[in-house]
Amino acid sequence: MFRPADFQYDAANQTCTCPAGRRLYSNGSQCKVKGRTDHKFTGAKQDCMPCTLRAQCLRYPERTPVRQVAFFYKEPTKVLPRAVHTHRMRQAIDSERGRALYGRRMATVEPVFGNLRANKRLDRFTLRGQAKVNTQWHLYCLVHNIEKLAHHGYGN
Repeated sequence: MFRPADFQYDAANQTCTCPAGRRLYSNGSQCKVKGRTDHKFTGAKQDCMPCTLRAQCLRYPERTPVRQVAFFYKEPTKVLPRAVHTHRMRQAIDSERGRALYGRRMATVEPVFGNLRANKRLDRFTLRGQAKVNTQWHLYCLVHNIEKLAHHGYGN
């Protein structure tokens, strides 16, 4: 079976050629797959269908019309911000003060999630997409905070 390394990828010109010498067309240059960025290419049906290397190129040549291949960009070697924050949080929690604060989590943070889940019936999001889910989450948090203000006599 042909692997992506068997295809000639020209990063400067953003072109890809299959082992049979046919040019694949670009199907997306900034695609994200599991946090990594790639450039996707797809073969043309008129080139792939009669190709003699079809059995080596496709896993299921009888039902797959064309070959697709993706080339991942090399990621920068710098440390990801998430890893930095995770490391800082681990250090903070492992300190003596951090252990004391984390021990109070049941009394500070968990009731909020319990209220949202049990009382507001937010056990799953009804919208799709990160922006919409964030908006729905912020709306529920806003309602929770307004209720806290109302119950503790804010403005009286």
